[in-house]
Amino acid sequence: MAAAVLASLLMMVVDHRENHLETVRSALSIIVAPLHQIASLPTSSGEWLSDSFRSRQHLLDDNKQLHEQNLKLKGQQQKFKALEVENMRLRDLLDSSFKIGDQILIAELIAIDLDPYKQQVIINRGGNSGVFEGQAVLDADAVLGQVVHVDPFSATVLMITDPSHALPVEVNRNGLRTIAMGTGRTNELELPHLPNNADIQVGDLLITSGLGGHFPPGYPVAEITQVINNPGQPFARILAKPSANLKRTHEVLLVRALTSPTQEPSASSVEQTAQ
Repeated sequence: MAAAVLASLLMMVVDHRENHLETVRSALSIIVAPLHQIASLPTSSGEWLSDSFRSRQHLLDDNKQLHEQNLKLKGQQQKFKALEVENMRLRDLLDSSFKIGDQILIAELIAIDLDPYKQQVIINRGGNSGVFEGQAVLDADAVLGQVVHVDPFSATVLMITDPSHALPVEVNRNGLRTIAMGTGRTNELELPHLPNNADIQVGDLLITSGLGGHFPPGYPVAEITQVINNPGQPFARILAKPSANLKRTHEVLLVRALTSPTQEPSASSVEQTAQ
């Protein structure tokens, strides 16, 4: 037993400092990948049964609602295209090299936590699909987190609400830039180091600022829910609620900005962003 404990400690130290066991971990992830799929079978089977027993009228109502929503989105898309063209024209006048659009990859969530002390999940896309460490992850509403570990057929996503995660954001109303820190609670972010006289209000929308290079700019993150000014303290206490549905998301979007380099970012840069 003493020999086993000593060997375990030695392997953890070597892996933490030199990452010599990364190849072994990637190989083992291939073996564990089927277990992830098996573990998600109850959820997927329940959804399949629920969909199978829906009434015809319910499906017709859903189809009508989706059709109306599709028409509205198409109308909004036409307006956005016009705004994009106008924005491109204005930026060309300023000699700006601006590109519109981001590359999107859809992945499904496997609801398994690798670490009970971290808010993270596994997705069914990995290095073979082009996923890389530090890649931004979104749901249908807003920013969800970022990839912190990549295996050949899966990847680990760290949620923006994890206590070790920090996200550069700005207030959409006035462009005020700050950092959104995770609190360990799925419905709360904190904005530290903002003075009491900062121009920020309840209801303000926080979007990604693009600083740091991992999250493309302009994606919604959270909404300010509480601003507490304490004259006895140098900074205000500011809380925000994430706009992403962290508890009910089943599918996510992996985003790569078209202006970002094709090479994967280094592990050190990812750790700096996540910590």
